[in-house]
Amino acid sequence: MLSPILQCAYADDYVDPHAPKTYNTPVEVRFGFEKIKLPNNETMGMIGGSYLLQAMPSLYIGPAAYGAVTGQRGGFFTGGGEIAIRRPLLSGLDVEGGLYVGGGGGGSASVGGGLMLRPHLDLMWKFNQIRAGVSASQVRFPNGHIRSKQLGVSVSMESDFMFASQLAQGSTVSTSERGGVGFDHIAAIIGNYNPVSGVKDLNGKPYSGSLGYAGFRADQFVSESVYWGVESGAAVKGGADGYAEVLGLLGAEYPVIKDDFKIGSRVALGMGGGGRVPVGGGALVKAGLYAKAQVSRNMYVALEGGAVRALNGDFKSNYANIQLGLDLDVRSDRSISRMVQGMEWAASAQHYLHAARYNGGNHSLDLMGFKIDRYITTDTYMSAQAHSAFTGNAGGFSVGLLGLGARTATLATGLFAGAEMLIGAAGGGGVDAKGGATAQAMVYGGIDLYGKSRLKLGVGRVRSAKGALNSNAVDVTLSFPFGVPGK
Repeated sequence: MLSPILQCAYADDYVDPHAPKTYNTPVEVRFGFEKIKLPNNETMGMIGGSYLLQAMPSLYIGPAAYGAVTGQRGGFFTGGGEIAIRRPLLSGLDVEGGLYVGGGGGGSASVGGGLMLRPHLDLMWKFNQIRAGVSASQVRFPNGHIRSKQLGVSVSMESDFMFASQLAQGSTVSTSERGGVGFDHIAAIIGNYNPVSGVKDLNGKPYSGSLGYAGFRADQFVSESVYWGVESGAAVKGGADGYAEVLGLLGAEYPVIKDDFKIGSRVALGMGGGGRVPVGGGALVKAGLYAKAQVSRNMYVALEGGAVRALNGDFKSNYANIQLGLDLDVRSDRSISRMVQGMEWAASAQHYLHAARYNGGNHSLDLMGFKIDRYITTDTYMSAQAHSAFTGNAGGFSVGLLGLGARTATLATGLFAGAEMLIGAAGGGGVDAKGGATAQAMVYGGIDLYGKSRLKLGVGRVRSAKGALNSNAVDVTLSFPFGVPGK
């Protein structure tokens, strides 16, 4: 989904491996809110977020997601892609038409296989680097029972996506700008929720133990101490498979022993639900304190504790987690030397053969996904992936995975091969992923398409640690490589 912005950054533009050329593509980070109508005159408040890159003048494309925050369907999430065309209407006023295609569901909503379509038409007013306006949209689940037309509000912030040719990997560039999306840190999280006494799940059963979860967070500093970021997680033990959350956060941290040991605090607001966790409409707030120690130049470990609460549900819990983080970039007011590291963004489609269900059946299902790979060396990388079902009567089934991959060098024919080992969380949609903890192993072959994109075909297996899900999987991925200046 990133190819248009990379079409100018290839070998023809490459001048000096020690001073690669960088490029900036306009992007918009967009959020919207609307209330959609469900069967039986029920309403659900839904927040959407998207990261849209300008592929060419007036055309924007990128990943997007939607989730419930009010009503009775906490745990409703979908993820996919958005394409939009914008035209000026009057001075400072634009009209925009677009289409979102995603997969997911949850919250016991009648989504069928999980495919969601959202065509929309927006009027947006521009105020410096911010756009705000109204949106008229239709939300449809073609193989479910949701079809709603509504008005909503939308706001977006303009920025830039800086990148280099993929051939510049390992070189350095001097700049004050962050590369790519611009996050300074990313961390893997493993933790436990410990619901307070008296909290019951949606089946009326009191919680008697902890709920294990895993996820990741990414932060960007706006000053020496203050930062904002995003966090996501999903259940991996405790019988809450299908629970997931996505939150935006604001925090601050301060050094105690130089930059080697810091203490900090943060608050987060977002949406969560699923796995019979009583979150009401889905809105969550979280607050915590943490201690952070640098264990190497680019790696740190943090311990955090705090509390989480559903704003319109019964879920109240304390939590504790451990984070293993990687420093990707650094805030600077002046030009500094930054290393160019390889990345790939990718859209994928996966097919699970005979995925086990809680009702005892075994039925195939299809998922759409988004992948981000960041290279550690020329041929090894870290991968973060999210996949959601869109066919197979498994609407609401989603998978989040983190892990490592390796690939061969590209041959003269453009062919290459590779393998990945990923772990994470899965659940929802009636798929038997008891507890949530899941692993996926994949081998693949691919072809480099003129240095602009890569097409990969993979085969592997996905398996739940405790559930009956143990399925062969086929994956087709279209990825777009580029270089990102980092730390």
